[in-house]
Amino acid sequence: MDAPGQIAQNHRRLYAGAVFLLETPVSTRGIVRPDSDLGAWRSAALKLESEINSTVLGQEEVARLLVIAVFGRGHVLLEGDVGVGKTTMLRCLARLIGGGYERVEGTIDLMPSDLIYHTFVDEQGKPRVAPGPLLKHGAALSTFFFNEVNRARPQMHSLLLRVMAERSVTAFDREYRFPHLQVYADRNRVEKEETFEIPAAARDRFLMELEIRAPADPELQRRLMVETRFHDVDALLERLPHGLVAYEQLNDVAASVQSHVQATATLQTYALDLCRATSVPGAFGVRISDVDIERFVQAGVSPRGMSLLLRAARIAAWLRGRNAVAPEDIHQVFLAAIAHRVFLKPVYELRRSELVGEFLSQVLSRVAAP
Repeated sequence: MDAPGQIAQNHRRLYAGAVFLLETPVSTRGIVRPDSDLGAWRSAALKLESEINSTVLGQEEVARLLVIAVFGRGHVLLEGDVGVGKTTMLRCLARLIGGGYERVEGTIDLMPSDLIYHTFVDEQGKPRVAPGPLLKHGAALSTFFFNEVNRARPQMHSLLLRVMAERSVTAFDREYRFPHLQVYADRNRVEKEETFEIPAAARDRFLMELEIRAPADPELQRRLMVETRFHDVDALLERLPHGLVAYEQLNDVAASVQSHVQATATLQTYALDLCRATSVPGAFGVRISDVDIERFVQAGVSPRGMSLLLRAARIAAWLRGRNAVAPEDIHQVFLAAIAHRVFLKPVYELRRSELVGEFLSQVLSRVAAP
């Protein structure tokens, strides 16, 4: 066994006549229980948010929601135009929490096997099989970014769904587990040819969908254009503290927060009514001009979505220093946690970006808060 540090266990396997060398990093720190004082972890979470905001300007709301997703241990679907900072924000987050970071580009010819292994010829001219982006870091993989996921084929979406749902993958007659993994994906919103929309089952696995827009403030735009520190992303990220929060402790911290932050029966009923209103909006008096509300919704929020909404709201309350969920905590995460889970009738789906935001605003205004 190697010296302390990054220990590698080398497993040689024969596959298609080639030698497969798998290096599985093993943490020498072991399993550490989170500090019983959640106040210290809250300070670390707020520091994490501050570092993101100092690196990517004008995205304060997105930064807060990303921190909620990190401590809620949920996957995130990203929306936004080209060049607004999606990749920079995720690289920043990955550095701050530590662990393995991988990014893949969705293309029409990408196959599931490409995430598991790749073949090459070594210096001696011998064929080799090396671990792909999913297996390279072993159990230490913490951040996986699938860029332009809708350019990948449905076979890739099926693999992604398995990884998101079970944080594991089966390859070479064994199961590989990724207990600390968070998946982030964004969609190409410009090109329509050779794209494949991700299925409803995969969308429902994402805790949140976040839209990242370029900052509208002219002063922030000027700073991004003029200040040279924003021109070199690698140098910008290098100044960040690596492993500000320990990724291998986040699961335990998240569970502690969920146990610590309470939701009263009244609050639970309110959250449930909000979710029910996405399925039967007419029963709650929701109205949208030029829309037949009785034929508007194909499917509302799933039971999984209801659970994840309250999970995110508990984290939001904790970050505000409270031990009980308030309506404003639900309001903070409602759009991000629910919008991608509302499926519209085909006649309205083409107007989705125009209608869903207004629809959910109506739901919030029509359902009485305690």
